[in-house]
Amino acid sequence: MGKGGNQGEGATERETPMPTFSWEEIQKHNLRTDKWLVIDRKVYNITKWSSRHPGGHRVIGHYAGEDATDAFRAFHRDLDFVRKFMKPLLIGELAPEEPSQDHGKNSQITEDFQALRKTAEDMNLFESNHLFFLLLLAHIIVMESIAWFTIFYFGNGWVPTVITAFVLATSQAQAGWLQHDYGHLSVFKKSTWNHVVHKFIIGHLKGASANWWNHRHFQHHAKPNIFHKDPDVNMLHVFVLGEWQPVEYGKKKLKYLPYNHQHEYFFLIGPPLLIPLYFQYQIIMTMIVRKDWVDLAWAISYYARFFITYIPFYGVLGAIIFLNFIRFLESHWFVWVTQMNHIVMEIDREPYRDWFSSQLAATCNVEQSFFNDWFSGHLNFQIEHHLFPTMPRHNFHKVAPLVKSLCAKYGIEYQEKPLLRALQDIIRSLKKSGELWLDAYLHK
Repeated sequence: MGKGGNQGEGATERETPMPTFSWEEIQKHNLRTDKWLVIDRKVYNITKWSSRHPGGHRVIGHYAGEDATDAFRAFHRDLDFVRKFMKPLLIGELAPEEPSQDHGKNSQITEDFQALRKTAEDMNLFESNHLFFLLLLAHIIVMESIAWFTIFYFGNGWVPTVITAFVLATSQAQAGWLQHDYGHLSVFKKSTWNHVVHKFIIGHLKGASANWWNHRHFQHHAKPNIFHKDPDVNMLHVFVLGEWQPVEYGKKKLKYLPYNHQHEYFFLIGPPLLIPLYFQYQIIMTMIVRKDWVDLAWAISYYARFFITYIPFYGVLGAIIFLNFIRFLESHWFVWVTQMNHIVMEIDREPYRDWFSSQLAATCNVEQSFFNDWFSGHLNFQIEHHLFPTMPRHNFHKVAPLVKSLCAKYGIEYQEKPLLRALQDIIRSLKKSGELWLDAYLHK
């Protein structure tokens, strides 16, 4: 139980002695209308403030009733700046006899991971190479220029049209990886500059919304592969994932689709439709419903540029078809790359693990090569990216040996595989989950 004075939101550090709380008390405050969390043994009431959280209320709410220290450090570049906003939310601290970790999480792993992070900071691995990111942006602009020139010079026949579509799909995929860098604040030291460039790349170069991406993607990073917390595993009854969900669906006789064939219909409705159908609709509706006029203006600038460029060659209807064909191609690229690191890993309910263990359970790597790095936007280093979201991607290979060493110390599997096998494992995983569903559906 809490000891001492005010438990309401807004107590300040001036109060002495500080009220102290047990984990039993803190864990009661994990409701939508009542949220406490712990950072560096300090207890904060975020109930009202969570709606103003720049990363969205869901991502911070996912840590209600828990220790959020490592997540807090992972997502924020300027900790001192952020702590200024936290002072009015401080209501107390953990009782001296309470461990720093909740739910029996491994405190030794946490301490060792924090030491690893300090080593990475001392090695300047959070310092970005601005030339690296400038060249990435330049090669995207070059591809956009080559695409226009191909149609301008060779005409709008089938061959130049298809070539141009593949070039633009490539530039869109690469712009997707680049906006990801700025969205994670991994390029500039100042968050503001990252946000500005992020809106330019995701908005003007891709026609999407920075705020939509932030609110969705940060939840994925906070609680990867956790049902009801990671939106990337919310498959809207189209697929069943992992081992727990298919059995639950089977027991309840839920058959929205023949899940024992999901590894087959994945090719028809997964990669082809995610971006041109689902994401495109969700992004536009989110901007309108949330009245996110800044992101909408950036997105409109993308569509205006695209149609002004290609309507003279294809007409209005032709340009619309051309745009959706490009997104159809890009969608294949995006789905295969993003799913090869996650869908094959553990997907389950909230297990309450420490930060290091939870990220290792939900992510795996693909072997390094120049092509794999470029093809996946360095998301072949998914483990390192999830452990250190604000680390510039060109430094992942430098921190990887330290991560492997910590995994070896605690017997945690560090999965790394060839690209082709990683892609094949997506289908194997879907097939296995489908078989679990069928068995439970028929026999339980």
